[in-house]
Amino acid sequence: MNDCNWFEQDSFWLKLEPFLFTPAHWEVVKSDVDGLIRLAQLQPGDSVLDLGCGPGRHSLELARRGFNVTAVDRFEPYLERVRSAAQQENLKLEIVAADMRNFIADNRFDLAVNLYTTFGYFPDIEEDRRILRNIFASLKPGGRLIMQMCCKERLARIFQPHGWDEVDGEFKLEERTILPGWSGIHNRWMHIARDGVKTEWEFDLRLYSGTELKTELLNAGFNQVELYGGLDGSPFAPEPQWLVAAGLK
Repeated sequence: MNDCNWFEQDSFWLKLEPFLFTPAHWEVVKSDVDGLIRLAQLQPGDSVLDLGCGPGRHSLELARRGFNVTAVDRFEPYLERVRSAAQQENLKLEIVAADMRNFIADNRFDLAVNLYTTFGYFPDIEEDRRILRNIFASLKPGGRLIMQMCCKERLARIFQPHGWDEVDGEFKLEERTILPGWSGIHNRWMHIARDGVKTEWEFDLRLYSGTELKTELLNAGFNQVELYGGLDGSPFAPEPQWLVAAGLK
């Protein structure tokens, strides 16, 4: 049975962390941040919101480069790791435990980022829209939002109904079904631990095309939205690696 609150299950983020955040995901962080700086035209000392920061891949790198970072996530174990890493490196970093649907800080940030498909979790699309409105309100005039997610255009090309991964003797098995009208993807994921214990989650993820996400951002108040195929600023066509949207307040 589909669990509409799967994202609130701590077991999901704990057991699947080795699969969601592999060494390869950490290795691209410096180039990701290079791209964010260019796309957002960041200046030294600018304030950055990392909404849905996870284990802090980008928050920590942005702080290393001297930006004033606020890292927001609902999962406290990830935030504790961010806090520990920041202390070890003597980085100044604000860490906030909050549901992204509720976080808002009026006119505070020069840049907000929402990366790695940390969006579309919620069963009601109005919750997505609420997040976008809150982000818009949290940006200073002239501030920017950069979102990065898997998109319909890419998924239509690479879709496979089944897949599996192995990390250190543990397994993640996936079964995937496209929802009617390509509105989203239904996922059934199973984790098999080294001792054979199985944990299963079933959930939906809302999908956006480039045009759909741009429309939602404009409706949320953004004055200008540009689409890219990656954080490197590559074109969003004909075969994008990612959907990256850059919105200007």
